[in-house]
Amino acid sequence: MSLLRAARAASLALALAATASAVSSVAAFSAARAEPVERSADGLRLGGELVRAGEVKDGVVLLVHGTLAHHRMELIQALQTALKERGLSSLAVTLSLGLDARTGMYDCAQPHRHRHADAVGEIAGWVAWLKGQGAGPVTLLGHSRGGNQVARYLAGAPDGAVARAVLLAPATGEPPANRETVLAAAEGKPDDAMVDVPALLYCGPGRATAGAVRSYYADDARHDTLSLVGGIRVPLLLVGAADDTVVPKLVPRLEEVKGRPGVRTAVIDGADHFFRDLAAEDAADAVAAFIKAAR
Repeated sequence: MSLLRAARAASLALALAATASAVSSVAAFSAARAEPVERSADGLRLGGELVRAGEVKDGVVLLVHGTLAHHRMELIQALQTALKERGLSSLAVTLSLGLDARTGMYDCAQPHRHRHADAVGEIAGWVAWLKGQGAGPVTLLGHSRGGNQVARYLAGAPDGAVARAVLLAPATGEPPANRETVLAAAEGKPDDAMVDVPALLYCGPGRATAGAVRSYYADDARHDTLSLVGGIRVPLLLVGAADDTVVPKLVPRLEEVKGRPGVRTAVIDGADHFFRDLAAEDAADAVAAFIKAAR
């Protein structure tokens, strides 16, 4: 264990010994500093939370969550808190997944009409929203599937306001074991046809459009985030988790992109896919160092 990690562990032990009232006070203060934000697109309300460390004109980190998740999930909140402590403002958003004013994890009882690439347009919309608020350079940060969606946005026609990007444990495109079974449910059906599926992503049996099924399960090289790196023209940081069991091939494959112009890599020791506990602090350190070095 590094001296820094040991020091953080000691600090955590002291924090856990604090009284419940003190913890509640800190939590209430943190919550008060997060500003709920909302915008509309395609008839849907989309939400997020802005945490200011200073003036947004000095720059904002735009955080995009992973599969079927939301902006208040543990990792995203931990990153926003840690980034603020490092002097970085951030906006964490919840992808709509086709639902109005969506909050929390996706409700698997809902029919799946969302598609993987829908996020690209929503990311573009949030970048435009930040520009409208007078925000300075935008750093995109995507976790897991969100990392792949950020990479797709960047490999397309990103706004000039995006100065750099961080991909945190991004998806590497390994097909799920049930891929052929799920795809069979949509075979020969038009994209807007609703079909019964045995599963979709983390959800069990339900209903989905054939287009939604194909967007997540069809053979597509772009599901491998590393295949997109060559088309990204802004400085890029790829962060792997040493103990990741969700995308276990990422860390060894980082060698494929090491040394490319504008690309940096980092591996967080002791981290799982969700960078729990002190690993989120280590990830925030890597992000802050990358942003400050690129300024």
